[in-house]
Amino acid sequence: MKEHKLVILIIIINLLFLLYGINSLSISYDEANILFNGTDFLHYLVYFSTKLFGLNDFAIRLPFVLLHILSLILLYKIGKLFLKRKIDRVVSIGLYAMLPGVNSAALLVNSAYIVIFCTLLFVYLYLHNYKKLAYFALLLFLFLDNAFAFLYLSIFFYAVFNRKKDLLWFSLLLFGISMYIFGFDTQGKPKGYFLDTLGAYAAILSVFVLLYFIYVMYRILIKEDKNILWYISFVPFILSLLLSLRQKVMIEDFAPYVVISIPLMVKVFFNSYRVRLPQHRKYHKSAFVIVFVFLAFNFLISCFNKPLYLILKNPNKHFAYKYHIAKDLAKILKSKGIYSVILNDDRLALRLIFYGIKTDKGTYKLVHSNFNKRNFKTLSIKYCGRIIKQFYIGH
Repeated sequence: MKEHKLVILIIIINLLFLLYGINSLSISYDEANILFNGTDFLHYLVYFSTKLFGLNDFAIRLPFVLLHILSLILLYKIGKLFLKRKIDRVVSIGLYAMLPGVNSAALLVNSAYIVIFCTLLFVYLYLHNYKKLAYFALLLFLFLDNAFAFLYLSIFFYAVFNRKKDLLWFSLLLFGISMYIFGFDTQGKPKGYFLDTLGAYAAILSVFVLLYFIYVMYRILIKEDKNILWYISFVPFILSLLLSLRQKVMIEDFAPYVVISIPLMVKVFFNSYRVRLPQHRKYHKSAFVIVFVFLAFNFLISCFNKPLYLILKNPNKHFAYKYHIAKDLAKILKSKGIYSVILNDDRLALRLIFYGIKTDKGTYKLVHSNFNKRNFKTLSIKYCGRIIKQFYIGH
């Protein structure tokens, strides 16, 4: 099968899994708050999408799925500059599409995929010598999100060590403006979160990919040519670890730069693999199989996560709990002809509004605890046959 057909097949399969994921999720409070009360670029992005396609899960998550597909295409085109063999480029796209953090970012309302797409767009423009467009893109990014400050800082270090004077001053200026506009949170009592940060990276990349990422970043640092993609991945990663020694970092501000390093990891792996004789490649083959199996397992768990409720004593501990319940509760209410309830839970109320349930008036009262069994009926939310949450409704 030709290279392009394999890449398209990977994108289509990934898209089908994402569509299933969208169907299984409910809007979270944070997402509903962004949609109804936000004022930043992220708010206007999802607001515009819901205006076009209505208030539904597909509409609010569509922009991030589209950004994910475009990012896959950009990463593939960027990979052509680093990976000379077709199979290497296909593997690179396949591994990236299976990263747990990448798929989460593609499904949830967050700024991570805006950062990923914009960063890949800049790298593509810059490496293909569209320098003016690349500079213009950097300027536009300034108004999108505070996380781009770390992109500017990475480019600054790249410019310093590669004697790119124009890029040096331009990136430094943008970094300063970004810090002035958005600032950087250094409040709170100093406390170490180093292990927590590593744990977050492990969840985003998977444990084995994280370990190999660290190895690749170090190997390139001491032995190989350091291109702009390496700086963009390495600088935010090191900065996040240093900051985590005294405070809790917003991992979503740093992780987008780490995940785009996949082409570099694939390049180092296959270079090391191919310089060895066939009889000495078994360890590389074993390592690749282990990484692939764990990535596939994590990918499937992230998509088909509801069976995990069967083995968890406390359903609230499920990693996707805050993205469940609301849509199913709204469906049950609508099946009973109830479209308006009185609810004293502001967070749940905002989520139900998204699904067409008014929560500021009505003849029915919706509560979490059953204080009067005679007048209130039980509404049970079940996943895989297990009751996850119960509500009570009555007059």
